[in-house]
Amino acid sequence: MPSQRDPSPANVAQANFPRVSVGQFAERFRAEVIPLSNTFGYFCASLPMSEEVLKEYLEEPVAALPQAIAAMLPRISILLVPYLERSSEKRAVKALPKPPSTGKKKAAITVKAEKSSDFVVGERPAQGKQSWTSEVAFENETVLVFALKEQDVAEYHYRLYRRLASLIADKWAAEAAEAYKGLLREELQNRVHGEVDDESWKAKQNLLRRQKDSSREGPALAEYIRQSFIDTLTLYLHGICCDIDVETGPRQLPSRYLRKRLLLLKSLYPAPVGYSVFPEDSEAKKN
Repeated sequence: MPSQRDPSPANVAQANFPRVSVGQFAERFRAEVIPLSNTFGYFCASLPMSEEVLKEYLEEPVAALPQAIAAMLPRISILLVPYLERSSEKRAVKALPKPPSTGKKKAAITVKAEKSSDFVVGERPAQGKQSWTSEVAFENETVLVFALKEQDVAEYHYRLYRRLASLIADKWAAEAAEAYKGLLREELQNRVHGEVDDESWKAKQNLLRRQKDSSREGPALAEYIRQSFIDTLTLYLHGICCDIDVETGPRQLPSRYLRKRLLLLKSLYPAPVGYSVFPEDSEAKKN
């Protein structure tokens, strides 16, 4: 079992390791990643990885993923670090050397893109520079880096599922895309107010400002559909894993429309056996 192995052999979290970019950190510790499943692995350089922490931060959120979602994901390595320091600089890294292994020649590994030049640091960043998650995409692997200090488990779960939802939005099947787009067109035609989260709300407002006919094909509609799908899928996945409450407010999508979206996602990506999407699912299992 992965939990029987010490995931931080050098006690990296306690060491005063130098400020290093997430790309360099990911490349350095990829060889230390411990498998969780055929898709997921992890390396912890932050919290002591007790059985309870391993279960709460890694095993439970991975186990709650619908099989149809897990099948679409690339290989995912989750790196848990103390802090991330935000940088406004955006850059792409073309190639980084693979860490040498015994008896094998060092080879170049192509990195498709580093989302930002965030840095892994051991001390709390200055005000306004703290980041919570970063991503590095290698040729056959995506590395997700999460800062855990001062971030509770519910926030971490949300950010993990949001990253996974973003990956799915890059490759969801045409029939799923058309079905979700159909729901949004219906909402737009009925002038339904609100959205699930901030990014989809902003994309919707941008669409409504730019297009008189909001259901007409175009870049603004495509961006709105993508952001809405990411936000809604994040909520769906998070809800399978944990008991969460949807916050009410002036920007919130009306519950009957939200339910229609979640029902669609449930049909496309059924929850694993033993997990529920709606409260009545749990009641049905008891009976």
